Amino acid sequence: MTTTRIAGMLLMALFSISVAAQTPATKPDAAKTDAPKADVKAAPKAAPKADAKKADAKAPEGKTLYTKEVFDYFLKQRTQQGQPDTPEMRASLREELNTRELLIKEAKKAGFDKQPDVKMDAQLSGDMVLIRAFLGDWVKKNPISDDLLKKEYEALKAQLGDKEYKISHILVENEDEAKAIIADLQKGKKFADIAKEKSKDPGSKDKGGDLGWNSPSSFVKPFADALPTIEKGKFTAVPVQSQYGWHVIMVEDVRSTKLPSFEEAKQQLQQRAQAQWMDKYFKELRDKAGV
Repeated sequence: MTTTRIAGMLLMALFSISVAAQTPATKPDAAKTDAPKADVKAAPKAAPKADAKKADAKAPEGKTLYTKEVFDYFLKQRTQQGQPDTPEMRASLREELNTRELLIKEAKKAGFDKQPDVKMDAQLSGDMVLIRAFLGDWVKKNPISDDLLKKEYEALKAQLGDKEYKISHILVENEDEAKAIIADLQKGKKFADIAKEKSKDPGSKDKGGDLGWNSPSSFVKPFADALPTIEKGKFTAVPVQSQYGWHVIMVEDVRSTKLPSFEEAKQQLQQRAQAQWMDKYFKELRDKAGV
């Protein structure tokens, strides 16, 4: 999320009710005349005719409490986000910026700018702006090549394999308990009922042990290795041990792995690769600093 977007969200939260913009009234000038005051009343000067095209192109600005640079900054951010540059949008922005300046003034008057926590928040917010700007530039200067992304794509395809399994399991603490569950299943007891009663896996217990569709790479090795050995619609003849305990596994269905094309996965692959590169860069910075 960009700094501008955060600022925009803050403004929207604070100013759900817009302040009506007003322009100061113009005082009429007395008409010059040599006639006695008693005979002729002073008449206001006729206002110059407004150019209709200019009036449509620009809303009256009125008094402003902010700098032109601040206005141009927020205007640029809004137009970059897709908002049309209209007199109404500019008028709304002027209201928000004026209100913003008034709130800053009131906060300083109340001494909030002197409070240690507020000063620290302001400093940290400024630091984050610097960090985001630097990292954005770093990413631009360290692009990820398509060749590297394609290698990553092929590696992920190999890791996922060519099959996915719809799996349920029952997790218990010891082998004897797992064997007793297998015996109950062989007698015709329902897998889901036993899972709800005895499974120690909080994530699947209430769903009757259902783990949904997964590739073997989603599981720890002993669990993953067991999947291809179980026939569709069957459960393990012997318990499977992992670091979590003992599993009784049922393979409910099997299908070919459905993978997105390289082009469809490219953006996600790029984000993943950039994150890995940045982690490596961060580690290099820490190592150089000895921290």
